[in-house]
Amino acid sequence: MNLRLLFVRISHENEREHTLNKLRFIVFIPFTGEKLFFPLWDNLLNQNLLMQAFKFIPALVLLFVSTTLFGQRGVTYMADKAYDSGDYYDAINLYKKAYTKEKNKAKKADVIFRVAECYRKTNDYKNQEVWYGKAVKAKIKNPNAVLFLANSLKYNGKYDEAIVQFEAYKKLNPNDPAGDLGAQSCAQAQKWKDRPTRFKAENVAPINTKYADFGAAYSNKDKRHIIYTSARAEAMGKNDDGGTGEKFQDLFEATVDKKGKWSAPKPLLEPINSTDNDGAATLNLKGDDMYFTRCVFGKGATGICDIYYSRRKGATWDEPKLLELGPDSIVVGQPSLSADGQQLYFVSNMPGGQGGYDIWVSSWEKGSSKWGTAANLGAKINTQEDEMFPFIAADNTLYFSSKGHVGMGGLDIFRTKMNGSNWDEPVNLKYPANTSADDFAYISDESGETGFLSSNRDGGKGNDDIYKWTLPPLVFTVSGKVYDADSKANIEGARIEIFASDGSNIPYNTDKTGSYKFDLKPETDYKLVATVPSYLSKQYELSTKGLENSKDFIGDFDFALKSTLKAIELPNILYDLAKWDLRPESRKALDGLIQVMNDNPTIVIELGSHTDSRPIPMSNDTLSQRRAESVVNYLIQKGIDPGRLVAKGYGQNQPRTLYKDIGSFKEGDVLTDAFINALKKPALKEEAHQLNRRTEFRVLRTNFIKGDNTDVPNRPVIEIVDSASMNRPPENIIIEQTKTEVPTKVEIKEVIKVSGDIYTAEKKDTYSSVAKKYNMDVKTLKALNDLKAELIYEGMELKVTQDGDYTEYNKKFYTLDKEDKKWKDVAKKTNLKDGDLKKMNKNIDEDQFRAGKKIRIAK
Repeated sequence: MNLRLLFVRISHENEREHTLNKLRFIVFIPFTGEKLFFPLWDNLLNQNLLMQAFKFIPALVLLFVSTTLFGQRGVTYMADKAYDSGDYYDAINLYKKAYTKEKNKAKKADVIFRVAECYRKTNDYKNQEVWYGKAVKAKIKNPNAVLFLANSLKYNGKYDEAIVQFEAYKKLNPNDPAGDLGAQSCAQAQKWKDRPTRFKAENVAPINTKYADFGAAYSNKDKRHIIYTSARAEAMGKNDDGGTGEKFQDLFEATVDKKGKWSAPKPLLEPINSTDNDGAATLNLKGDDMYFTRCVFGKGATGICDIYYSRRKGATWDEPKLLELGPDSIVVGQPSLSADGQQLYFVSNMPGGQGGYDIWVSSWEKGSSKWGTAANLGAKINTQEDEMFPFIAADNTLYFSSKGHVGMGGLDIFRTKMNGSNWDEPVNLKYPANTSADDFAYISDESGETGFLSSNRDGGKGNDDIYKWTLPPLVFTVSGKVYDADSKANIEGARIEIFASDGSNIPYNTDKTGSYKFDLKPETDYKLVATVPSYLSKQYELSTKGLENSKDFIGDFDFALKSTLKAIELPNILYDLAKWDLRPESRKALDGLIQVMNDNPTIVIELGSHTDSRPIPMSNDTLSQRRAESVVNYLIQKGIDPGRLVAKGYGQNQPRTLYKDIGSFKEGDVLTDAFINALKKPALKEEAHQLNRRTEFRVLRTNFIKGDNTDVPNRPVIEIVDSASMNRPPENIIIEQTKTEVPTKVEIKEVIKVSGDIYTAEKKDTYSSVAKKYNMDVKTLKALNDLKAELIYEGMELKVTQDGDYTEYNKKFYTLDKEDKKWKDVAKKTNLKDGDLKKMNKNIDEDQFRAGKKIRIAK
């Protein structure tokens, strides 16, 4: 019985039949050549039948022979019997013999399909692909052959080929959504594989064998002991499982020391391990209560799997007790106990589910001291396919494996969490947590950053293997340059300040190259602000929230700052000829100026409008003044304080001086009438006139205080006049368009904090005990201290005030960069001796160095 597949041979009535059904009595009558076939156990159990054979047949030859000596019809018949009883490995050999002898093409195709089905039921994906391919080539009429071929190609990671077969299946069976879903999942799986997450999985070679090893469960609160299921040679069972081709499985325990060295696995002794299949266990946090799965095949047994409970007594266990979680003759297994011990999740095919094997949950009833009636987790989690190996984590996140949700191949691992009274939509853990093979039996410790899973992915030692998984720490940085937007010259000494959504902020001054760099925290929003005297300030936003992989933010966070010592042209301000009302595209362009005003809340600016020198019905001075006022009025409507705005029309009086090459003209050209009239081509003259028609702003002062409206000349007239009454033919007058990338503003609120407390860990402490003492969970405690995979140790200092001010305390520590590999690297940067650093950090070795880790540099 295959514990991993939840013991698929549930219809097998008696293990004696399984072990003896390969032998038959053949009673041969020499004179007639007639053969009488009697099942061995029937002869043993019904001696009358045997005696009758001796009574009426004068001369007998009794022979024990294998069923493989039967003729073609007999081999197929026995293959079908083995298949129906779940002895798939026997069935494969018998069907292959039948295949070599069958001449009828249709029957031959059916035999081929049956071989493929055996491989499917034993999870042999490579042989599935071969034999379903043969069945399709043999033109079998069953459309499932095409579907199963597509699935096997998917299981083997051949996504492009699988999509072709899923599309072929859609044509054969257009009403079945499996074709569409299969093709979609293959496309999605390839995307996940192309963009792997930071998840790392390493084969735990010392405890794996060429046989099935799977289903690790923590068996001690130190998380260094595991109990797992194995079919290794040391297992007690003497019989082979027809569903796996291996020995019956047992539970084994193994331990890993602080240096990562594993002990030799030891089998759990009787009464836990037996000659039957034992496995798929879960334990409470202390490791003294265990629930596990057992399939019994003894006298009177039905061959159905159940969950048993046992309590640890020193080095031994109590006699296991059967839990009555479902009706008789129903499969129940693969338990997972909640951290508080009040809920037991498990897998069953009991009535009332969604189809196949479903995940159920039972709650402990204190009054009656028993497990209550099981409840199905519902259609959001369970599907018509199999959902298996539930694991309920300490934070009540449920992990499980499924073939029914969109995945990468075989069983995929998913997570979900209860939201109110409903489960969230399950989320695939993606690649490399999942692969095209079977990935299942996922568990984690309280931190959620390490644990175990089981898989038969490529690169293992044989069948199913146990893998240790980790989430390497996320490392985020942002870097860029500060330079003059016009001259492109780097600006040294520019002040860059980074504000985080957790209330912290860090200042920095750029070096000679104008460069800066900051380390960022996960799950945090940031605002970057660059300020330089005589330049407009500028800010960017970025966020590490939701990012699953480390990232360096480079290239998009350079600050091109505009000098306030000269006029700054506004981009894309459009007017029709002789008109001053803003066109729609002009309003959109002015949103960038609004951002500049918000980024620089103390500046007062002048909006200056310029015309070319060609005459119009009204004076150019009047037209330019009204154009400037139209811009000011728009900014006021958008919330800019009127006291910060001055409208000024310059008419044709200030020809443009080019500060850079634009179009046909060069830096330094002054577009006076004399310059324009000297141009030979009319198109060049029109281009020069167009450059003179512009709207600019310049900073008048930088000390604006709201409510102080003194010393503001030329206050704008708040009046919108429709210039269409000028009755002039429209002409697009386009001012130079430049691209200005302006980020969206976020509000950064000032947070007043009190000094935070420091707790010094004692020998008996765990992260859980410290977190509980200060009314927080482990994840919050670790986030507060920027901890990743570090183990707690005696003398370790921990921040324990969630909203506390640790500014002074943080000054005593240095945060490691990527290039910090040794103590001497840190000593060089901090002007300290590496020996002094080691003394202050006795519990830290160089092999623990990682970017983001804190090193003490002061007492």
